[in-house]
Amino acid sequence: MPSPTGHAARLALAVLLCALAMTPAAAGAVERTPPHTGAASWTAQPAVSGSGTGGRPYIYLEGPPGTVLQDRIFVTNPGRSPVTVRLSGADRYDAKSGGSGGRGATGAGRWLRTVAAEVTVPARTRADVPFTVTVPAGATPGDRPAAIVVRGGDRTVGVPVRLRVGGPTLAALTVEDVTVSGRVIHYTLVNRGNAVLAPRLAVRADGVFGTLLRRGARTLPVELRPGQRLRLTEPWRDVPALDSATVRLRVTAEGGAHGEATARAVFVPWAPLTAGALLVLAGAGAYAYRRRRARRQEQRDTDAGGGSDDGSDGGGGGGSDGGGGGGSDGDGGGGGGGDGGERPVRPPGGRQHSGSRHLAKAGAES
Repeated sequence: MPSPTGHAARLALAVLLCALAMTPAAAGAVERTPPHTGAASWTAQPAVSGSGTGGRPYIYLEGPPGTVLQDRIFVTNPGRSPVTVRLSGADRYDAKSGGSGGRGATGAGRWLRTVAAEVTVPARTRADVPFTVTVPAGATPGDRPAAIVVRGGDRTVGVPVRLRVGGPTLAALTVEDVTVSGRVIHYTLVNRGNAVLAPRLAVRADGVFGTLLRRGARTLPVELRPGQRLRLTEPWRDVPALDSATVRLRVTAEGGAHGEATARAVFVPWAPLTAGALLVLAGAGAYAYRRRRARRQEQRDTDAGGGSDDGSDGGGGGGSDGGGGGGSDGDGGGGGGGDGGERPVRPPGGRQHSGSRHLAKAGAES
């Protein structure tokens, strides 16, 4: 029979082994403890009734001019340290621009007022933040988009608010500034009414020889607020190479809103025409150059063939009874003589002295 001492020794050894085996696991558990979330994990969303966790996609409020509307938002901080956030009203919130829409409100964003401009949310706490919307007495009926912008740390979150001011609504829509550039149709949509619109667009283009483009009405992925102008584009990949087209755009929306506009587009293959024009200009230039060279050559030939080298200025002929002739230098004059007339004597140089000229003249008079 084993002694009690041996049983005690074996029991102590088993306990020691178990302790050694559990020590690394405990150390690993400490290393795997998730780090504290910090202030970057807070969220802001429309408040829900009761303790439900489901949220509304936006806050909807409706009332006539001159009323004060109320609602709430939740700011939740699941982290281990407090979070301080700042709240403000905005006409809109654009996540792509980093929340810039929360500054400089000029529309319904000015009607929003939170219970406090700055709220500190303790760790692992959700704060209810009430706010009010004061609709001015002279507000025009229709939809008024707005947002509550919440900023804290390096985060910005926008809670959308859709406000409808009671009264008759007007849905009006126009399409303007239609142009065609390359393979793209450019146009502008304008909301002329007081209701938010989801426009639908239909496109058609007719050329000289028939229809070039036809697209049925489809809903555009945009939301047009009252008074908003939005510049959009429509691709047109299969444009004709050579044609003159009339492009017609028609937009519609709920409530009977509709608009239509047209534009003219001329398609010309500029590259071949430019190359042809350059060739024609080059040919014309070469022809003109050859013509100028030919005319200069003709002028030189004409100048070389006309006139004598000395250019004699005078000469005379005499009759058989005593006529005289002139010299080749152009200075000699003709002399006449009768049967016994005296001829003037020329000096060896070929020029007649003035005295001899006088004698010749006297003999001619006698």
